[in-house]
Amino acid sequence: EVQLQASGGGSVQAGGSLRLSCAVSGSGFTFDDYTIGWFRQAPGKERDGVACVTISDGTTYYDDSVKGRFTISVDNAKNTVYLQMNSLKPEDTAVYYCAAERDATPSIMYLVRPSYFSSWGQGTLVTVSS
Repeated sequence: EVQLQASGGGSVQAGGSLRLSCAVSGSGFTFDDYTIGWFRQAPGKERDGVACVTISDGTTYYDDSVKGRFTISVDNAKNTVYLQMNSLKPEDTAVYYCAAERDATPSIMYLVRPSYFSSWGQGTLVTVSS
């Protein structure tokens, strides 16, 4: 099992940008074997998929609400996945979580099924004011 450390949240005004980081660690794990996802959960709402990436081949999936504004990227040397968030809107306000699953097969199901992931980070709060 791997451990995930999410960071980079904060408060910004609408139209601003933030970059979230998800550092993955663990004994004897191979980063290339994993799919990493970013999810968010606003108060009183379900946890929704934002973006995910298959590390081995770089396949990415995005929720329609963030396409063109958010970019998921990978730094293999640091075992870290980033979520660059631009043109932020008040409706992007949520706690953002990263998650990992040992599976190198790309699938959009990882974007829509949080239950597919077995390892989760602690969450980082993003607040966007109007």
